[in-house]
Amino acid sequence: MKTIMLINDDGIQSSGLFALKQKLDKCGKVVVITPREDTSGIGKAITSAKHVSIEEVELRDGSKAYAVGGTTADSFLLGVNKILRNMPDLVVTGINIGPNIGIDDFLSSGTMGAAIESAIHGVPAVAVSYCKKKIIDRKIDKARITVQELELTASIAQKIAEFVLENGMPQGVDILSVNVPEEADCKRAKVTSLSYVGYGDLFTEEKEGYRIAYWRLADYGDVDPDTDVYVVKEKGCISITPIKIRFIHDKKSTENMLKKLKLT
Repeated sequence: MKTIMLINDDGIQSSGLFALKQKLDKCGKVVVITPREDTSGIGKAITSAKHVSIEEVELRDGSKAYAVGGTTADSFLLGVNKILRNMPDLVVTGINIGPNIGIDDFLSSGTMGAAIESAIHGVPAVAVSYCKKKIIDRKIDKARITVQELELTASIAQKIAEFVLENGMPQGVDILSVNVPEEADCKRAKVTSLSYVGYGDLFTEEKEGYRIAYWRLADYGDVDPDTDVYVVKEKGCISITPIKIRFIHDKKSTENMLKKLKLT
């Protein structure tokens, strides 16, 4: 039986985690190793200045899970080194409540951070997000999302997980980032590119200082019809973005710079 590690940056009690687990249980052995609390926006950070706890807990279906007192990347690293003591066949992260589209989300999201950590270690990763149009109060709005509302998103994730476990990732792909809009049509999915348009002004001024008070899909911007942002925001389609994490290194131009600097 194939082993699937499930991680969710919204925390151990997230409806997104439970909705996804129900579907992935049909694909293999699911091991839930995830932050105890909401760690949204943490990216691929790891905990280095304090101890990180691991606690066995029981999910609402009675199954065992591991609640980690750290980040999503911590969860992967502790999972493979201290709990499984082996690499899983697949890592699935999500269902994140909120979009993960564009380069800033890719680098800032805890959901994507776990997928990146997984891919670095050669484990296929599928990151799954439910693109709620607006989140005003993060804790309350996320808590209102039901397992039933996430049914389509979880079903799409299940199909992709089944494919990857049986056939491997598509050639040249380390991470599949899946973004499902509200009221999406399961027959309207597009393969997209990552948008490279960054965030605008996210911060609201308050008495205590500046805070990201809300999160809106409308605030993302990109007019390129091939990108994840455009497809989700403007077309209301399911976006599936294939990502390879190996960076491009233009060594030749930098070698020319060293010659001009007389450092070689």
